[in-house]
Amino acid sequence: MRVYPDQLSRQLSPLPQCCLIFGDDPWLCEQSRAALHSEAKRQGFEEKIQLTQETGFSWNELFEQWQAMSLFSSRRIIELALPQAKPGTEGSAMLQSLMQMDNPDVLLILTGPKLASEQTKTKWFKSLDAKGIYVPCTTPEGAQFQRWLDGRINHYGLSLARDPREMLFALYEGNLLAADQALQLLQLLSPTAPIDCDQLTQYFEDQSRFSVFQLTDAMLNNQQDKAQHILSQLKSEGVAMPIILWSLFKELAVLLQLKTAQNNREPLQALWSKLRIWDKRKPIYQNALNRLELPHIETLLASASAIELKLKQQGLEDWTGLSHISLLFDAKAHNKLAHIVLD
Repeated sequence: MRVYPDQLSRQLSPLPQCCLIFGDDPWLCEQSRAALHSEAKRQGFEEKIQLTQETGFSWNELFEQWQAMSLFSSRRIIELALPQAKPGTEGSAMLQSLMQMDNPDVLLILTGPKLASEQTKTKWFKSLDAKGIYVPCTTPEGAQFQRWLDGRINHYGLSLARDPREMLFALYEGNLLAADQALQLLQLLSPTAPIDCDQLTQYFEDQSRFSVFQLTDAMLNNQQDKAQHILSQLKSEGVAMPIILWSLFKELAVLLQLKTAQNNREPLQALWSKLRIWDKRKPIYQNALNRLELPHIETLLASASAIELKLKQQGLEDWTGLSHISLLFDAKAHNKLAHIVLD
């Protein structure tokens, strides 16, 4: 059963046979583990066994721990880390076998990185999911991050007006750990008094974390302020420009195919499936299609190619050029700025 981190505490009485905590957000993973351990302790699980699937790991050790009597209590937690989220043939068979051997005195916790959709369709995952809880710990973005931030602000009893909340959103989007630490500091500095933007700037610097995919999404949506902010962050974090260009070319190629089909009055439904564009992402592309014409997209591709050529031939990273490309996703700006050639 899939349960999101903010709902986990309401699904732990009684505790399931197993719990799978997989994701790329360290704060959510740790909070989920802490919630599990706290509730398990309340229900009498005192002993903890930690195992890691690494070189030399024997799956028989997990089997032995499953059957062993606890030395210190009647109930125990076995936590198994899967660094690659791939138990292999032997591990898969072992996990499926254990789920056929009910043991109410053992709580099995599996942890690891974010699972791809095909991994959630494997036999070992389905076997554990049927007997327990799957907690996907993916970093919230946009409106989801805003809801998470508002929830943590309320959790710490802080008084923040709209402007300082928006500032915190801009500073820490994508970095839950830093955001939570910042709110803890604010609780110490101003536990009851309202907090304004001037106070925030005295203590905090920009610690948001973004991916190249969020950058291209912001461009497609014509969210210029956000795109420029993400681009600045990616530069400061040392993200390689070829990665950014790869993502940009990929999205522009998709946009070109969609716009060409649209201009030819071809239905887009078949193309959505062919390009593997899911329902959640269709509005992003539709927004760009409604705003940009075919010459706009062709100019964007030409501009990106010029930046790539400069990088490959001269070894120059043209971040100003990328910023300029972002502006060209705005049709009105495109008509005024597209003729400008940056050296």
